[in-house]
Amino acid sequence: MKKIKIIHDRKNCIGCNACVEIAPQNWIMDPEDGKSRLIGSKEKRGLFIGEAFDCDLEANQTAARACPVSIIKCPKQS
Repeated sequence: MKKIKIIHDRKNCIGCNACVEIAPQNWIMDPEDGKSRLIGSKEKRGLFIGEAFDCDLEANQTAARACPVSIIKCPKQS
């Protein structure tokens, strides 16, 4: 199954929980700091980069649009 790349600017997260509600298969809330965390992501130069299955693309695009601080980036649907 094909994968997509998602980029999360976690330091600017305000903890609104929208991404977790929309795409819980890829997002969780971190109880330590109250910010969302992209499951399985790795930090690189201040950004968290992770992968999701392409079947989760639409949910993650919706999460990116719902984010009030626009800190989630994922590919456009082709």
